[in-house]
Amino acid sequence: MRILISISLFLLIHFQVLAKITLPAVFTDNMVLQRNSQVAIWGWANPSEKIKIVGSWNSKDTVEAITRNTSQWMAKLPTSEAGGPYTLTLIAGNTITLQNVMLGEVWICSGQSNMEWSVNAGITNGEQEAAQANHPNIRFFHIPRVGADFPQDDCKASWTVCTPETMRATSAVGYFFGRELQQNLNVPIGLIVSAWGGTPAEVWVPKDLIENNPTLKNAAYDDGAGWWPSAPGTTYNAMIAPVVPYGIAGAIWYQGESNRYRPHTYGQLMQTLIESWRKDFEKPFPFYYVQIAPYTYDNKGKAYIVREQQAKTMKEVPNTGMVVVSDLVDNIKDIHPKNKLDVGKRLAGFALAETYGKKQGIYKSPMYQSMKAEKGKIRVSFENADNGLQVKGKTITGFQIAGEDHQFADATAQLKGNEIIVSSKAVKNPVAVRFCFDETSMPNVFNKEGLPLAPFRTDTWEIEQQPQ
Repeated sequence: MRILISISLFLLIHFQVLAKITLPAVFTDNMVLQRNSQVAIWGWANPSEKIKIVGSWNSKDTVEAITRNTSQWMAKLPTSEAGGPYTLTLIAGNTITLQNVMLGEVWICSGQSNMEWSVNAGITNGEQEAAQANHPNIRFFHIPRVGADFPQDDCKASWTVCTPETMRATSAVGYFFGRELQQNLNVPIGLIVSAWGGTPAEVWVPKDLIENNPTLKNAAYDDGAGWWPSAPGTTYNAMIAPVVPYGIAGAIWYQGESNRYRPHTYGQLMQTLIESWRKDFEKPFPFYYVQIAPYTYDNKGKAYIVREQQAKTMKEVPNTGMVVVSDLVDNIKDIHPKNKLDVGKRLAGFALAETYGKKQGIYKSPMYQSMKAEKGKIRVSFENADNGLQVKGKTITGFQIAGEDHQFADATAQLKGNEIIVSSKAVKNPVAVRFCFDETSMPNVFNKEGLPLAPFRTDTWEIEQQPQ
């Protein structure tokens, strides 16, 4: 009899545990939900359990979900214009009420160490910025560094309000980006920080998309380093999959240094990453990224090819944008430039103009447009330089030209409005121009708005890829 009673009690307790609604970590107090959207809400409960979901911003938009036989459920909840704080209530065998919920704009901040870099790691004016970081309408969801062999459905993180303490421990670039958006849009901002220093781009892509693509598989990074994962899909599985398909506005990205060993396929790799994330989040969201900065690398890779591939991605993948930061480097022997404020502001400038229609002057760096050979000289024209170019210094540096022999020589450059004329006594009949097309050169040519001219080359001559 006691055995039967024990079994009955066990089954009753087991049923009650299963019947309770359980939510993934991305749904907690203080979270930000994407405004004016149909946001996905999901979790676990007893099979066939009916879940009622109510947002206090509009109780009439209550939705229901039926738990599948896998104990998983999902529903799409309408959100209204930005505001808060609100509550989000889920009712079934138990009731969960999430407090201090805001409706606003949600962005993913991902990449490697320059995205991960925080005040605690050391940035320009870090202590001053942290002391002023009391922004209740900015929230962080900072996912810890962890990898997995298979996609995970949860992670160990929670939404926190921006305070000096929380700001100093998370992405500085993400914070400055979010602060700029918050101040200009006057809406709550949610930042999902998912970054890991040293990681190559392929670890942020679903594994099968790398393994089933011979080009990307052969180019995959593998240096045996013990400080970060290198297997395709590893961080995607543990640091992106757990928040899919949370409602987001877009993503910002700062990565590329670790892909310099096999850089020629970086553009294809990034297109694969962007398209896969957009598919997973069920939205063709904007993707803005940072072109990697000058640095004294080893002689095994070619960072300048990565930069070229990054510029190519912006032209070939819709709804993307690249900011140039080659002028924001205080020490070319430090791979982590300390000025994160202007990086975040430049990313925000792209988002404000392209995503939110709030263009505040020129936000794009001048880029190579076309060239024309003229009697021993080459005239180069540029995009994003309608108001003209300027030189910081006595002479323009960083230009080289070559003839049909492919031998480049340093060139003299003259500024003519929004064009530059280059020549060299060593090259009588030039056919190609390169600008800052190396690892460390920092440009001294800017548009009138102060944004640096992006590195470029006009030729398509093959550059041998060194073995890893």
